[in-house]
Amino acid sequence: MELVTIDDIRAAAERIRPVVIRTPLVPMGAAWVKPESLQRVGSFKIRGAYNAVAALRPDGGVVTHSSGNHGQALAYAAREFGVPCVVVVPEGTPEVKAAAIRGWGAELVVVPPDQRESAALKLAADRGLTLVPPYDHPAVIAGQGTIGLEIVADLPAVEVVLVPVSGGGLAAGIASAVKALRPDTRVIGVEPELAADAVESLRAGRPVAWEPARSFRTMADGLRANLSDLTYAHLRERLDGIVTVTEEEILAAMGHLARAARLVAEPSGAVATAALLSGRVPAGRTAVVLSGGNVDPALFRRAVS
Repeated sequence: MELVTIDDIRAAAERIRPVVIRTPLVPMGAAWVKPESLQRVGSFKIRGAYNAVAALRPDGGVVTHSSGNHGQALAYAAREFGVPCVVVVPEGTPEVKAAAIRGWGAELVVVPPDQRESAALKLAADRGLTLVPPYDHPAVIAGQGTIGLEIVADLPAVEVVLVPVSGGGLAAGIASAVKALRPDTRVIGVEPELAADAVESLRAGRPVAWEPARSFRTMADGLRANLSDLTYAHLRERLDGIVTVTEEEILAAMGHLARAARLVAEPSGAVATAALLSGRVPAGRTAVVLSGGNVDPALFRRAVS
């Protein structure tokens, strides 16, 4: 299987330059946080979504399935290119994310969690839309990898990069960029204990899927997806390991980011910080990816109280 290259990621960086904020590295104790929550759509997903639309040029419109953040990003990208967008989300998607998807002009379709991918495929076939998956596409992975380019540019001596893992597109892209530029830097993925399919997959030597009833127990709604064959291949070759964190650690990390770095994180965005605070990651000059800040207000109040 052909993996994304550093040239693919550099090309993506040029495509997305007009719309993506080059997020800073924010000091937090002895580490630095990469706050992708500052993007226009509140998460890193704009990088991969915009790169995919720019590369594919889907005149007839686009469709995707998403837990929320990729849907927002694709809706924004589709609006920029003037094409229709349909986003399929699972029942239980936080209203803050559903409202944002609608706000960017997309049509929202709500289905049971185990039907979102099949529903998106049917919509693509019925309406002649181009499917832009949330992670299982080289252009999406390359777009997410631009975060790795920026981390290495801003912190050349980085020794450890901590990155959330869901479907694997973010970790695959960042690991591809960092390992190409700094082979000795350790890139560590982070998952919730209640959605640890990537850990199980790497141990099994093949992608292992968790049923929605199992992974939907975690509050980190953006980290409930399973690896694809493509993302698994990237993580197997380029990731140095994965650690897991508890729900309590995720909630505590959200509060810590707010107090120590003045940054808002949704649960999925806080898992890398949770791993750092747990002490279960390698020591060294560390960059922590805060992947998104689209958090339910009630949950955020609970985290900071």
